[in-house]
Amino acid sequence: MREMKKLTIENFANELASNSPAPGGGSIAALSSTLAASLASMVFNLTVGKKAYLAYDDDTKMKIDKGITEAGNMKEEFLSLMDEDTEAFDEVMAGFKLPKETEEEKALRSNKIQEAYKKATLVPLKVAEKTLDIFTLLEIAVKYGNANAISDAGVGALIALTGLEAAILNVKINLPSIKDPDFVSKVKEKCDVILKSGTTSKECLLEIVKNKL
Repeated sequence: MREMKKLTIENFANELASNSPAPGGGSIAALSSTLAASLASMVFNLTVGKKAYLAYDDDTKMKIDKGITEAGNMKEEFLSLMDEDTEAFDEVMAGFKLPKETEEEKALRSNKIQEAYKKATLVPLKVAEKTLDIFTLLEIAVKYGNANAISDAGVGALIALTGLEAAILNVKINLPSIKDPDFVSKVKEKCDVILKSGTTSKECLLEIVKNKL
């Protein structure tokens, strides 16, 4: 399995720009969320030990300290999801390459393709769902983080919504190929809820950022 997260930025960009269909938008969605989580971690790390941090009550300090750990864990999870997205797409392509000479082969091929499409849908859906958790961390960052890094927290909010919206686009591109109407309906409903929540969170966070600039 290709490991996108181990490529240099230049090599990843070259791979992305090539005629290979993967990595593509799904991996970029996960990468965007990776960067958003990293920015949250950065703000927390620039806050701990500073004068303003020392003046906070224990509960606020604990939120910031816990945020460092959670942001780090999210960063690693999104990096893994970059590779999962590429792997899921590869499985779809592999399904189409299966033989289809006999009725049995056709049925097996069809099932494999449907399974692969569902996986290729659920990976970016997971990215979108997990990205909502970044907004929770960024809220702590914009409220209590180092004032000199407030713009970084704002960029984190912008990139987080980009990752979320990009992930949902990669969910929806697969839905017309899935023959399970219940699955499709439930996924669409989830996407609507996630997108609304993420958009509201981003707008609220940027309002706080703008007021502090």
